[in-house]
Amino acid sequence: MLMALYPLHKIFRAHRVFAATYQAVSGSGIKAVEELTRQTSAFAEATADTPRPGTADDSPAVFPHPIAFNLLPHVDSFLENGYTKEEVKMQDETRKIMHLPELRVSATCVRVPVYRAHSVAVTAEFEQPVSVEQAREVLSKAPGLELVDEPHRNRYPMPLKVAGKDNCQVGRVRLDSALDNGLSFWVSGDQLLKGAALNAVQIAELL
Repeated sequence: MLMALYPLHKIFRAHRVFAATYQAVSGSGIKAVEELTRQTSAFAEATADTPRPGTADDSPAVFPHPIAFNLLPHVDSFLENGYTKEEVKMQDETRKIMHLPELRVSATCVRVPVYRAHSVAVTAEFEQPVSVEQAREVLSKAPGLELVDEPHRNRYPMPLKVAGKDNCQVGRVRLDSALDNGLSFWVSGDQLLKGAALNAVQIAELL
């Protein structure tokens, strides 16, 4: 999210952010990947006489419910305030990385049946007016980010396209219809690379 949000913030000054994540199962480790594979295979092989994933005979091990052909609005454990630890982490880390301790961030984190690469739908409200053209210009020049924003040609970021790539992709850039100075966009990135391994290498290079 911040690969796209921070360059925009430097120009237009972010005021508050709403995010919904679509997180791949590899974020929960190899056993989660194996669980998705097992459940998907069971579904494909199912006949009219065989229970499909999600029935009483299915026994998820990593997730509390079947993940194949399903969405779980549940990443990490729930807290007293109704948010999960992952959602609070998005708030806290966004404030820390952007050096904005008062930034208002609301997140909903969802686990999806994708093997690799997280995506996030972002709506941000800025202090300064922003246009789609200005936003695209900023995003097209941001390091580590690729602008893929031709929806009429069916070109937009997707997990399948960013898996195994260093750069994140951003697209679906549009003015938000509910907020003043609001902008909505969609980001996909390989969390095993840019979210972890590549970040470590780039930090080491800077040091």
